[in-house]
Amino acid sequence: MNWSSVISSSQLKKMGILGMNRRNIAYIGRYNPRHLFPLVDDKLRTKKLAEEHQIPTPKLLGEIRSQSEMKDWLELVEGHQGFVLKPAKGSGGKGILVISGRQGEDFVKSSGQVIQASHIERHQSNILAGLYSLGGAKDVIIAESLLCPNTIFEHYSYEGIPDIRVIVFRGYPVMAMIRLSTHSSDGKANLHQGAIGVGLDIATGRAVHAVQKDALVTAHPDTLAPLVDIQIPYWKDILTLAARCYDVTGLGYLGTDVVLDEHQGPMLLELNARPGLSIQIANHAGLLPRLRTIETIKKPAQNPEERVAFSQTNFQVPQSNIGDETPCVHQ
Repeated sequence: MNWSSVISSSQLKKMGILGMNRRNIAYIGRYNPRHLFPLVDDKLRTKKLAEEHQIPTPKLLGEIRSQSEMKDWLELVEGHQGFVLKPAKGSGGKGILVISGRQGEDFVKSSGQVIQASHIERHQSNILAGLYSLGGAKDVIIAESLLCPNTIFEHYSYEGIPDIRVIVFRGYPVMAMIRLSTHSSDGKANLHQGAIGVGLDIATGRAVHAVQKDALVTAHPDTLAPLVDIQIPYWKDILTLAARCYDVTGLGYLGTDVVLDEHQGPMLLELNARPGLSIQIANHAGLLPRLRTIETIKKPAQNPEERVAFSQTNFQVPQSNIGDETPCVHQ
């Protein structure tokens, strides 16, 4: 995890910062049985699991498993002005191609760049060859419908659809952020590529802090919209959807990525059994105190709504801390 200025280990401890080693051993290793990893490492399997349990997710248009099947890819997206092609086993947002429209026989990316069908076919070949997959293994192409972002995000995301990451521990939402695409991130909501991470108050869905490439920001660099004004609609629904993913997968430490569609509401985008730690930078808060609170619960509530209510009560950010401009730290 990168931080933008150096502070002492005692200050890090006081903030309750969760480091990678502790995350891997005490949380992923302890609460995520390895035999369950394929449920989330394979996005196609995740999508079908979500559909089976009536968890809303972008419509699956089709899948491509071989070079011979690739010749029919245009039929999969026929009738769709926009669509998404992505590797089933990709990570970190790599290999995801978002097409937002068409221009004659050509295609328009979410960034506005116009590309030919041959470009898309080369990209598909790279996906199948495992260029973007975990470990470089041969992969499968997922074709899914393009969502329509909620209009509330019109000034907060540039050339892309924002997504909301919620960390769920033993079924309880413990920390959340919204990732906003920028021109420098090529319309993708990936922090490592230049997207903005905005920490969200678990109780209310309000913005609490925002960073881009580990540096504090107060406004979107492309639209100049003030980030502190962000208030996520359908917040309890989003948290409940995230909490349900624990029941569906059995994974105790889980990253859930949710998108907010203008017409269909909250929808699950993907799940992650090894969620990154930069969410702490976006919130300017450590995960450890919240995780330890959940660990004191002998038996998690079976009802996801009850778990959400507990989190909203116990992890509320004091109003005085909203928009806190204290610099981020470096580890």
